[in-house]
Order: sequence, then C-alpha cells, then structure tokens
Amino acid sequence: MEDRGYEEKKKAGVHKVYLNARKSAALSGVRDVLSFDAKEVYLETEQGILLIRGDELHVSRLSLEKGEVDIDGRIDSFAYSEQETATKKATSLFRRFLQ
Repeated sequence: MEDRGYEEKKKAGVHKVYLNARKSAALSGVRDVLSFDAKEVYLETEQGILLIRGDELHVSRLSLEKGEVDIDGRIDSFAYSEQETATKKATSLFRRFLQ
C-alpha cells in the first residue's frame, strides 16, 4: 500500500522552520532569498513565499545549494503567501529600486 502523505511531501519538498526564543530562526527548504532588510525578509520556500517580519533582522547564514538560511534579530511574525502573488510583489519592489 502506498503512503499518499509521503508522496505529497516528496512533491511539495521539505521545508522546516526552527525558531529559538524569537531571536533566531533556522530554515530549510529555501529556494531563494527574494529580498531582505532590517524589518522584513522574503524567502521563496518549497511551501511558497515566506515573509518574516521583525526588527534588526540579519541573514547570518545562507546556503542556497543546501536550501538553508539562518536569521537573527527580533522575529515578530511568519506569513506564507502563494508563489505567484508574492513573486510579482518582489519583482515590483526591485523595479522601484531601479527607478
């Protein structure tokens, strides 16, 4: 008998978030860092676009080959959105920088 949950996880990819006392986070299943500053970090993950909000945020480690990112600072929230909508927002953000 086939385990459908396992097959769905394989298709979606593995994405994990480890949060330590709202001061640091270690993430896996990260495809790309779309943008970041001291208040927000936009990540493309295996489960969609992830927006991390906080204060004094810093990407302390990045390994896109392994799909891993570590973030330090005061972490206030995590919010996921659909891939297409968030990618359009990130693209328009970059366009504003170029103008």
